[in-house]
Amino acid sequence: MPTIFTRIIGGEIPGTFVWRDEQCVVFLSINPMAHGHCLVVPIQEVDHWVDADSDLIAHLFEVTRVIGVALKEAFGCERVGVIIAGYEVPHTHIHVIPTQSMSQLSFANAATTIDRNSIDDAAEAIRCALRNSGRSEVC
Repeated sequence: MPTIFTRIIGGEIPGTFVWRDEQCVVFLSINPMAHGHCLVVPIQEVDHWVDADSDLIAHLFEVTRVIGVALKEAFGCERVGVIIAGYEVPHTHIHVIPTQSMSQLSFANAATTIDRNSIDDAAEAIRCALRNSGRSEVC
């Protein structure tokens, strides 16, 4: 049975994408810890990130870095935090979160509801930052 992320990647469930390439996608979290919280998700279903091959992991972390740079440009955050937990969905994913303080990096802070306009605005700001850096993978 496909994971919820596979269903999002395949378009069966809506997602707000900012990046797509041959190995992964990036979309905004529907339970964000901060405005602009993204998920870097491989297209291939891999439950635990340590089970992915080294080339895929290298690619995911490079995309995570590129997204982090875009988040800093888009939101002027102090730092970009990264979390790999893997308990919520059995499909590897990297949380990339623009932050002003360490206290923002907690799942206890995750929003339980979202404002569609806020997510769309965040996505467009990230896409703009990615385009400004010359990235062609922008959705």
